[in-house]
Amino acid sequence: MSLKERLLEDMKAAMRDKDSIRKNAIQMARAAVLQVEKDNRVTLDDDGIIEIIAKEVKKRRDSMPDFEKSGRQDLVDGLKVEIDVLLQYLPQQLTEVELEAIVKDAIQDTGASSAKDIGRIMQSVLPKVKGRADGKIINQIVKKYLG
Repeated sequence: MSLKERLLEDMKAAMRDKDSIRKNAIQMARAAVLQVEKDNRVTLDDDGIIEIIAKEVKKRRDSMPDFEKSGRQDLVDGLKVEIDVLLQYLPQQLTEVELEAIVKDAIQDTGASSAKDIGRIMQSVLPKVKGRADGKIINQIVKKYLG
């Protein structure tokens, strides 16, 4: 079963179970996938869908601090549930230790030595961890070693 089919089946199951948060999260992810397919006139494979779902997770994580500042705990809780739902469709996320090992290897491979080389390291690391780690976390790790 492709990821697109799995999203559709899970959305139907959430509708049957009357799980509105789960249904909404899956529905938004499917809408994003369909929008990209329509805009670019392509049919996405599982890798493309994973990339879009990762972006949806990132959007939710990025908006969480704003809701926390404004005291909207109900929205924060909803976002956390949505993130948990969407993470089920992504590959197993890498731990910080695994990411540090990948970054160290990239630093050695590229011969990076200063903060000026962060871009080269990011270009080397991001394809290896696509969909399995947030770019912001990777950037922080790279800065820790080169900063």
